[in-house]
Amino acid sequence: MSVFTPLARPELETFLSTYGLGRLLDYQGIAAGSENTNYFISLEQGEFVLTLVERGPVQEMPFFIELLDVLHAADLPVPYALRDTSGQALRELKGKPALLQPRLAGKHIKEPNTQHCAAIGDLQARLHLATRDQVLERKTDRGLDWMLEEGRNFLSHLHASQAELLEQALQEIERHRQAILALPRANLHADLFRDNAMFEGTHLTGVIDFYNACSGPMLYDLAIALNDWCSEADGQLDPVRAKALLGAYAAQRSFTPAEAELWPVMLRVACVRFWLSRLIAAEAFAGQDVLIHDPAEFEHRLRQRQDVRLPLPFAL
Repeated sequence: MSVFTPLARPELETFLSTYGLGRLLDYQGIAAGSENTNYFISLEQGEFVLTLVERGPVQEMPFFIELLDVLHAADLPVPYALRDTSGQALRELKGKPALLQPRLAGKHIKEPNTQHCAAIGDLQARLHLATRDQVLERKTDRGLDWMLEEGRNFLSHLHASQAELLEQALQEIERHRQAILALPRANLHADLFRDNAMFEGTHLTGVIDFYNACSGPMLYDLAIALNDWCSEADGQLDPVRAKALLGAYAAQRSFTPAEAELWPVMLRVACVRFWLSRLIAAEAFAGQDVLIHDPAEFEHRLRQRQDVRLPLPFAL
């Protein structure tokens, strides 16, 4: 189970007492996390999620709190940090930055249909529109430069066919780096996978886990989401679901010619980012009781993205 920081009931009760939300009824570690420690918290006045941030410098936490406040104010279904009775949103528990947030309704979708994908496209567009005029700056620690450095370091760890695929992708990133960075920007979720969204039926009730959020090209955020929500088991894109997601996004924000040109490249870049991060995690946590996502999933997707026949709709 991916609970990196275990908590005893007495220390949790002490921490929660300052929120004025009543007695602690129950708590349970969440196994799905791969980077942070999360607990479901039941208090007399409702259901909540407690997050202990395990990765990243403490000084960046105000960015996440402010971003979620902005998105909550824009009426997006996102968690936001609750303030304790002294007005503090960011606190500390067992030496880790800690946030208490409302628990959002719904469940994760394992097999999305076109309506789920359209809801994700609409949500991403609204998120980008809510932040593009006043972008909250945060440079991702897993951006293009990270991919180039870590990718080259990892080439020697791979089989010949894998190394060839990765080397080709890294050369493409190098060639297009400046053009990618010049694309229209906003704040990005940067990790909008199926396990970070919740639905009741086909109604999107919540988007969670913003701890990879950053500022950057909106097209990159879209590529990350589409690679997960619209991929078949073998890594191929489902064109019906993909068109639903892209069409819903484009109904809110029109794409530019530069975005249309770089779209196939960006789908491949998004594959490289998660292939590398999963390869690194698999090595770092080998043999430990930590949830590790399969790196091969994104290797297969990267191979399938070598020939992209899915244009962006309504590029102007």
